Amino acid sequence: MMKIIIILQLAFFIAAAPLLNGLITKIKNNLRLRKGQSIFQPYYNLAKLFAKGEVVSETASWIFKVAPWVVFSATLSAALLIPVFIFASPAHRLGDFLALIFIFALARFFLALAALDTGSSFGGMGSSREMFISGLAEPALCLVIFSLSLQFGSTDISAFSGMHRVSVSSVVAALALFLVTLAETSRIPVDNQETHLELTMAHEAMVLEYSGPSLALLEWSAHIKQMIFFFLIAQIVFPISLPFLGSLVQTSVWVICYLARIMVIAVIVALVEVSVAKMRLFRVADFLGFAFVLGVIASVCAILGV
Repeated sequence: MMKIIIILQLAFFIAAAPLLNGLITKIKNNLRLRKGQSIFQPYYNLAKLFAKGEVVSETASWIFKVAPWVVFSATLSAALLIPVFIFASPAHRLGDFLALIFIFALARFFLALAALDTGSSFGGMGSSREMFISGLAEPALCLVIFSLSLQFGSTDISAFSGMHRVSVSSVVAALALFLVTLAETSRIPVDNQETHLELTMAHEAMVLEYSGPSLALLEWSAHIKQMIFFFLIAQIVFPISLPFLGSLVQTSVWVICYLARIMVIAVIVALVEVSVAKMRLFRVADFLGFAFVLGVIASVCAILGV
């Protein structure tokens, strides 16, 4: 039974994650009064990249070739720590919320190495900026975990994935997690996925040397990572009971509620991106510093029991 759940959950994230990114792009275009691309455009992009050939720099080593597979495997491993279809995550014995941070850090480490491996100035610039941003985002994320563990008594993601009372500490923690999510998923105001300008690139600069199937794996990994963070925010602020797979009614209701919660977060992200300008790199320290302060406030509220 557990093997079926693991396969089902991996298939769910692999199949649904690009649709979430297409939905955000569609909402942004509608807010800008543009027709824009279809919500299925990420699938077309991935299919096109998988059908293309791959160009590899002569100076690249095995790290450059292995990094996309490491990033994709790490992201799928992180997806197994999320309880999507049942109350316990399929790999809950292998790690918790803290392990999720280390898994994403592993993927970031290999991607930064691969960007440096080609000797490109853009790759070095992107790696430097990515490490700078992650060094500010991870402490805030750790404080979010600390505040949640104080409230729910565990760092296990399954501990707060069912029905629970929405407290002040959980709302503040979710807000801090939302700010960190904007940084981790390379979204405005921290980064911009839609540009290749030298002055604004961070994540895009690291993957600039990739093409073909390797680039498709990296793009797919980014979609899955975004979906994981959205799910965590939804379970903190909009808690619902996870279904038992034996009940068709519970599963159907859960799917509707899940899509509704993700839609709300997607709309908020789209509103932020169309209403806020891309900030300068050194202003990101203030942005994530505010997320850190929110994490402290959430921890204090959790200690006070509010």
